[in-house]
Amino acid sequence: MASNVSGTRHHGTGTRAESTWATSWTVAAAVLMTFGGIMAIFQGIAAIAEDDVFVSTRNFTYEFSLTGWGWVHLILGALVTAAGIALFQGATWARMVGVALAGLSMIANFVWLPYYPVWSIVLIIIDGFIIWALCAPRRESRA
Repeated sequence: MASNVSGTRHHGTGTRAESTWATSWTVAAAVLMTFGGIMAIFQGIAAIAEDDVFVSTRNFTYEFSLTGWGWVHLILGALVTAAGIALFQGATWARMVGVALAGLSMIANFVWLPYYPVWSIVLIIIDGFIIWALCAPRRESRA
C-alpha cells in the first residue's frame, strides 16, 4: 500500500480517500490510549502495592479493595496500551476495541473516584475524547 501527502491511499484494486482530520484524530486517540494505558499500568502497580498516594473513603457504594482495583487498572491498562499500539499500525478492529476499552476505562475511573479523584476526572474526560475521536465520521470511497 502506498500513500501520498493528500491522504489518498492506493491499493491493488482501488483508491480510498480518507479525511485528513479523521486520520489525525485517530492518531491523537492512539497516542492518548498508549500513554493512558501505560499510566494505568503504573497506577495499578501502585494500588497493588497499596501505596500511600491513594485516599480511601469509608462506606463508598462501589467499595472494593485497593489491591483489587489495582489489578483492574493493571489489566485494563495493558489492554488499552495494546489497542493504542494497534491503532498506530492501522488495525481496523482496534477502533472498535478502543471505543469499548475507553468506555470500560470511564466506568473504572468513575468507581475509582474516591481513591484518586482529580486523576479519575481527567481520565474520564480523556476517555470521552478517545471515544469521540474513534467514532468521528470518515469520508471513504472506493474507485
